[in-house]
Amino acid sequence: MSFDPIAQALSALNKFAGNDLVHRLGLYEPAQRIAYGATREGFRAASAVGRQFKAVQKRVKPERLPRPERKSDHFDLTLSEEQEMVREMATRFAREVLAEAAPAANDAAEAPAEVLDQLAELGLAQFAVPEALGGAAAESSIVTQMLAIEALCTGDMGLTVAGLAPIGVANALSRWGSADQQARYLAPFAEDTPPCAALAVAERRPAFDPRELRTRARIDADGFVLSGEKTLVPVAEKAELFLVAAELVGRGPQLFLVETSAEGVSVRKENGMGVRAAGLGAVKFADVRLPGAALLGEEVGLVDYDELLDRSAIAWSAAALGTCQAVLDYAIPYANDRKAFGEPISHRQAVAFLIANIGIELEGMRLLTYRAASRVEHGLPFHREAYLARLLCADKGMQIGTDGVQLLGGHGFTKEHPVERWYRDLRAIAIMEGGLFV
Repeated sequence: MSFDPIAQALSALNKFAGNDLVHRLGLYEPAQRIAYGATREGFRAASAVGRQFKAVQKRVKPERLPRPERKSDHFDLTLSEEQEMVREMATRFAREVLAEAAPAANDAAEAPAEVLDQLAELGLAQFAVPEALGGAAAESSIVTQMLAIEALCTGDMGLTVAGLAPIGVANALSRWGSADQQARYLAPFAEDTPPCAALAVAERRPAFDPRELRTRARIDADGFVLSGEKTLVPVAEKAELFLVAAELVGRGPQLFLVETSAEGVSVRKENGMGVRAAGLGAVKFADVRLPGAALLGEEVGLVDYDELLDRSAIAWSAAALGTCQAVLDYAIPYANDRKAFGEPISHRQAVAFLIANIGIELEGMRLLTYRAASRVEHGLPFHREAYLARLLCADKGMQIGTDGVQLLGGHGFTKEHPVERWYRDLRAIAIMEGGLFV
């Protein structure tokens, strides 16, 4: 069967433009421009049949996204028109959809399927898949993805993590996947219904060090045998594919693609304190036999594991930015409207200074995170910047969450206001490993 690229592009554009969600959020014009860009070249690859992760086409070499041209060594905060549109779309979606769905999702400890479907309709996964595989990515877009994470987390961190966890797996496949792995696993992320996937790194033990993994993989005659358990894995019960960090005996940490249908994979739900809407779970691998092609990149040492951890740290820092911005945006009008002793509590220096400190710390967090993401995108060393961003966001994020509850007094302790949920979510920044990846 043959496909006309122009017909495919027009079909995708018409479907996107007719989406009720796009019109309801008032995003038709910017969405139309993004949709046109996403469908250029006709979405060359056809959708995979079913969800059996079959290669849609045979490829000779993997697709790697080029770095954007760097015109100077200066740190430039100017956003492109496309980045501005993505941030605007994500912010409106966070306000109109995620914020409304967050309380119920938090109570259920699960992201509603309809919310995940609507988030997928925004097409953010297209920016993780190269054009040659049917996506919209012409170059590395780490900053754009970071902006999307930040904007969406102003609505709810848990729902954002649930919706964007699959994109993290797509990013890793784009960055390090072999040609066969990209054809089999990456191309489906450009479809209308991308697969549910998650990056599994964290393990259940005190003072966990992601560079000292107890999940083990050993080489056998047919490939690998994977044993161990991961925790705090987003969308664990819904995932079709896991990207698992494991110690390859004698060779150091490696990443393995594990389909949830594999024998020996079991999942159980975890009832955590924060980020509950992400559907966090524990995944156990009981002597799971994997083919040699399950090793990401199909070559030992091809994946830069430290880079993966640093890029994940940037993603979680962006999540902290969005949630802290939500705290600030909620605290200011509350302090202006809430009256005590005949005047708004914002007239009290203790309250005004506390809000000002939130704003100051948030700007510092934002600058460090943006700088780290910019250096990744332009191929510059970024380990130091990513570490500092994560450290500051973990520390100040928890403080901003605490201050948000404190500013509301007794109201901050109740579920009538969302600050208690943001307080719980922000405590996750210091402990989460994997899950998100830009």
